[in-house]
Amino acid sequence: MPYRQSAFAPGNIYHIYNRGANRQPIFFGTDNYEYCLRLVKKYRGEHQVSIIAYCLMPNHYHFVLRQNGDAPLSGFLQVVFNAYTQAVNRQQNRKGTLFEGRFKHVHVDDTAYFLHLCRYVHLNPVAAGLVQSPADWLYSNYLEWIGVRKGSLIDRSIIEALFPLIDPPEGSKPSGGSVEIEYARFVTEYQADKETQAKLARYLFDE
Repeated sequence: MPYRQSAFAPGNIYHIYNRGANRQPIFFGTDNYEYCLRLVKKYRGEHQVSIIAYCLMPNHYHFVLRQNGDAPLSGFLQVVFNAYTQAVNRQQNRKGTLFEGRFKHVHVDDTAYFLHLCRYVHLNPVAAGLVQSPADWLYSNYLEWIGVRKGSLIDRSIIEALFPLIDPPEGSKPSGGSVEIEYARFVTEYQADKETQAKLARYLFDE
């Protein structure tokens, strides 16, 4: 069943996520991760999509995206992951679906929640025990967020507009540093409160 266009609206931010069928891998090697990101880069302009945060994991993915035009995000995601699935099926000599049904999406309309969500996305590989630091995982844009890598899959205007609104950790003072420094501090030191964790738990994967 196709998505109704009303599921998405211009100027809005959405968390998009999905995982492999039966929790099986969707990325089998470095070339798979890189090919998927090339597809995202190729089609984002045509579909007027801003990439805010993303993380590709062995058996699932997370994107935080903004729809900038009238075309719904579903079109962008369909063209990217249809092309990706076809390529992986050829490479792995497999047939059929790669993903666990259609991607899931949640409208993100709260600034503090948005920032906690981006941090969650970037910490996914740490929580899964794949790396010790989010900076060690190459298949997210955390390195772009903290200014270490000059990749293009990021919209700095959105980040710079929203990040200064975040509250510092309880008992500490804002350092007055750059967005990159403050975000790195936020990721490594800030502990989400129970209310925020409960909000995230409503729709994030139980890994």
